[in-house]
Amino acid sequence: MNRRLCASVMTVVLFALPCIADAQRAPDPRVADLVRAGKVRVALFPPQYTKDPVTGELKGVWADVARALASHVGVELVLVEHPTPPRMVECLKAGACDVGSLGFDPARAADVEGFSPPFIEFDYTYLVPAGSSIRSIADADRPGIRIAVIHAHASTLTLMRIRKQAELVSVDTPDSAFELLRTGRVDAWASARPVLVDYSTQLPSSRVLDAGYGANRPALVVAKGQAARLAYISEFIEEIKASGFVQQAITRTGWGGVRVAPSQAPTPRK
Repeated sequence: MNRRLCASVMTVVLFALPCIADAQRAPDPRVADLVRAGKVRVALFPPQYTKDPVTGELKGVWADVARALASHVGVELVLVEHPTPPRMVECLKAGACDVGSLGFDPARAADVEGFSPPFIEFDYTYLVPAGSSIRSIADADRPGIRIAVIHAHASTLTLMRIRKQAELVSVDTPDSAFELLRTGRVDAWASARPVLVDYSTQLPSSRVLDAGYGANRPALVVAKGQAARLAYISEFIEEIKASGFVQQAITRTGWGGVRVAPSQAPTPRK
């Protein structure tokens, strides 16, 4: 090879190297918009998180999963608080949030592009006050029984499908539901077991029933039209379950009755 040809080849290689490096650093096209924005806005609602009273930091399994997602994408995390599930869904629809979390329920399927594989699972049950005659799930579904529920939560959607006789008293927040129970205005509160166990410590001699009436399998969700982003997130969820990260997050939170959700095949790439 003569000198002129060698020089030409070397010039091509030198020009090509930055392009190759750029290609290696190029973000996954399914989340390229998040990388360009430099952040991912993840919407949560109570009781998906607790807040540090001093720092204001949001804590819990959902917050840990959100932080891991932002790190995986390589962007800043912005946690966005909403009071209720419908408000969180509105945020997604308006484009003011990028990702949210919902327990899977058929009634919610029309509101989002789809659900990632669930990352944890736990059951629904009842918290009853001291001296309550409610000992089983069947005992709670009788004429004259009033049950506090949280509007649009997955535990409520499930109970509405199976309840026959009890009256459901709907409120917007866990604190409001607990207040109804504490003051005797309802006979029981139906919600997720870990939440009820936490609140039971504030009501002496109250009981969380051993039996449950359904299961919550929280997943990450995105707005309609974001199928590629959902596929990316689905793969991410399976990775953090397999790595032990989700179990570590559960352990840090200290919630009893919460398990890592079984593995599922991730959504295929699109």
